[in-house]
Amino acid sequence: MTSNASDQHTAPAERGLDTAGMDTTVDPKADLYRYANGAWIAQHDIPSDRGIDGAFYALRDRSEEQIRDIITAAGEADPESKVGALYNSFMDEEAIEKAGNRPLDPDLELLQTAQDKDGLVIVMAALDASGVGSPVGVYVNNDAKKATQYVPYLAQSGLGLPDEEYYREEKYAEIREAYREHIASMLKITGVAERFGTSPEDAAQTIFDLETRLAEHHWDKVACRDAHKTYNPYSPDTLSTDFPGFPWERWIEALGGSRETFERVVVAQPSYLRGFADMWASEPMERWVLWLAWHIAHSRAAFLHSAAVRENFEFYSKRLMGTEEMRDRWKRGVGLVESLLGEEVGKEYVARHFPPEHKARMQELVGNLIEAYRESISSLEWMTPETRERALEKLGKFTPKIGYPDEWRDYSSLIIGENVVENVKAGNRFEHDYELGKLGQPINVHEWHMTPQTVNAYFNPVMNEIVFPAAILQPPFFSMEAEDAANYGGIGSVIGHEIGHGFDDQGAKYDGDGNLNDWWTEADLREFEKRTSSLVSQYSEYTPEGLDPAEDRVNGELTLGENIGDLGGLTIAIKAYRKALDKAGTSLEEAPKVDGVSATQRLILAYAQIWRSKARTQTAKMLLSIDPHSPSEFRCNGTVRNVDEYHEAFGVQPGDDMWLAPEERVRIW
Repeated sequence: MTSNASDQHTAPAERGLDTAGMDTTVDPKADLYRYANGAWIAQHDIPSDRGIDGAFYALRDRSEEQIRDIITAAGEADPESKVGALYNSFMDEEAIEKAGNRPLDPDLELLQTAQDKDGLVIVMAALDASGVGSPVGVYVNNDAKKATQYVPYLAQSGLGLPDEEYYREEKYAEIREAYREHIASMLKITGVAERFGTSPEDAAQTIFDLETRLAEHHWDKVACRDAHKTYNPYSPDTLSTDFPGFPWERWIEALGGSRETFERVVVAQPSYLRGFADMWASEPMERWVLWLAWHIAHSRAAFLHSAAVRENFEFYSKRLMGTEEMRDRWKRGVGLVESLLGEEVGKEYVARHFPPEHKARMQELVGNLIEAYRESISSLEWMTPETRERALEKLGKFTPKIGYPDEWRDYSSLIIGENVVENVKAGNRFEHDYELGKLGQPINVHEWHMTPQTVNAYFNPVMNEIVFPAAILQPPFFSMEAEDAANYGGIGSVIGHEIGHGFDDQGAKYDGDGNLNDWWTEADLREFEKRTSSLVSQYSEYTPEGLDPAEDRVNGELTLGENIGDLGGLTIAIKAYRKALDKAGTSLEEAPKVDGVSATQRLILAYAQIWRSKARTQTAKMLLSIDPHSPSEFRCNGTVRNVDEYHEAFGVQPGDDMWLAPEERVRIW
């Protein structure tokens, strides 16, 4: 496939490519993404129950059906099964409809017991533990500057819209109005407004105004990515002195913490906490009560009667994302079980769907990718020996986790009954207690933050680990039957992407032990930032097809880490594939063509096909605002334009749409 590649035959599907999904009338030198995926894009309809669809979602559909089989089998085989009981409590529509709004009564009655703000703080903490949104988010993780111990983190929260900019940008004015109407409708449907003696419309305005004030103190998504800016250690005493107006110690105690376990607290956005504390002191208690009542209704809406479920769908799925129809009830039931008993299901999923040879093959691929990264870092011309040595040290300490955890979660203390709302509350409290229970304990090196049946992967900087759940090890990402070119272009680039996060603009701030540590020389850091700023500039020029360039450009700063991961992932996947061929006694240049398609072309086409997707306009717009990943077309085209092997393999020349001059190509790892 050279300059007239669009006229060539394509590689057969059994080798790992979906040839039927390609559009060979498109010139791959003008638009590789649509050359690789154009027929699929033209012919594929987004399912009516989602706002976006693509390769990842096809695997998630498959995983969802497999999980349903596991759940239903568990319920039939063992009446005491928590998995089956939780699922059945959600599927019992008759009981849910009969219950009406009564499942909200315990939370609302608890809220009405608060006589003053000190009492309201205790109620707010109890509601937080059971899954009701709070103005301040709490989670537990490794201390980013002492990764061998756990600390609590406090972060901005409290909004019902996707991001703070939805409360201020003119382009979201209609969504803001729809949100106010949604709040009012939900308060009416659930009887909350009547219970608190106010009209739904007045209550909705009060709640919206309070959230708008909270949003004014929120940091934007780009600022929240900064690992140094979001690391601010405090103690209970300094929380009280620096953020006066809110009873921090009372709140910590009500959450289940103590001065000892919260001796060191990391605050992500200090100015937000200051603004929130001021608001807590100045806003009348009645407004906070209404806000909490709304969030009770909002957090339980998906598990209530059909009118509440429908209203929740109409705004959050239909209005915000353009989704046409609600997901089948069984799918929503599977999602609930996944969220509360994920590893319980995961044990059976692995037994059924993850044969040992898949793990062995994946271990081989990961090893080859790490080896390729090691050689690439060793030969970097722009990096000094001092920084290079530290980068190699970090790479050498990477911990790959493949398939499933070595130790499974113990759910024996979680009680599941017949009432789905009470089950949701119990599951959230179980998770809350599990997280706070880590404080003061040794780091659990076996813990996973995704279940085996999750179609995804991640890098954890404070553990310096890369994690690949079993479910992603399926076509089009990976197949035991596919040729190496397809596997390296698919799962190989995903492996490379996750390793690359260890060296992206934020991951590179952590050393091999997971600590925030400036291990770069000043000169190397300047050169690194120069190269990454070029990537920011490139992506900031992109607008997804069908959207308005004046409003809907990619945020190059928000997506920088993922774009670095994509670029490093593909670059290193090619190097790793070359090494695999070398070990087999051949070379990338000598690898045979298949129907005129070279091995490099097949690898890059496989890479292009894993990113295929289609999104509804509303979903595409929302993702541009909140998602740190670039739209799929630029995860393909934006990446390959910077890769020499793409230009060489497809014969891209000056004047071609995808051409990028060698001196403008970003080369990092």
